[in-house]
Amino acid sequence: MNDPVLQLENITKVYNLGKPNEVQVLRGIDLTLAAGEVVALVAPSGAGKSTLLHIAGLLDTPDSGTVRIAGDDMTGQSDRRRTRIRRSDVGFIYQFHHLLPEFSALENILLPQLANGVPRAQAGIRALALLEKVGIAPRADHRPAALSGGEQQRVAFCRALANAPQLLLADEPTGNLDPATSDQVFAALLDLVRETGLSALIATHNLDLAARMDRQIRLDSGQLVPV
Repeated sequence: MNDPVLQLENITKVYNLGKPNEVQVLRGIDLTLAAGEVVALVAPSGAGKSTLLHIAGLLDTPDSGTVRIAGDDMTGQSDRRRTRIRRSDVGFIYQFHHLLPEFSALENILLPQLANGVPRAQAGIRALALLEKVGIAPRADHRPAALSGGEQQRVAFCRALANAPQLLLADEPTGNLDPATSDQVFAALLDLVRETGLSALIATHNLDLAARMDRQIRLDSGQLVPV
């Protein structure tokens, strides 16, 4: 049996530790994502979902608890090791696309591969294939400013998957889009995730989108509860 792609065990996070305005954001979080599982994280703004995603993706460290990526314990790992795992095994999508404006859609997907040592020709083939999967290959040479909001976010999806990660973490990935575009873009994301077989933890306010995932969990008062 394969190891779970993501395991969080007894994760806690406190801001302003020991001060009068101390805030305990995460209180003993336990979460396991199986290979190929897509999970919705439902929480209001300020509940700590971004903190949870950052800890899961090795962008932040918990005050206590254990984070495992594909069975590999990240506790006490060096910054270099965490960066390497994050670059190769984890993909991130945010509410805003954060594409580099001076580069084309194709180049934005090339860059993370080149940074990971992939030859340019091979990286270009993968970048174009990903753009084809989300239906915007004809826009490959356009810079972000020349793309619609939905197209920009599809490029961001492709960039997140450029290095073939095992885990995708998404924070309100369609939150900046109108409802019709949001539904279309989310369908493209879900198709891409399903086709590649990776695990995904997707934070969303949209209960209709959450219902399309394998299961839903809610972050409430620093703890996870099933929806």
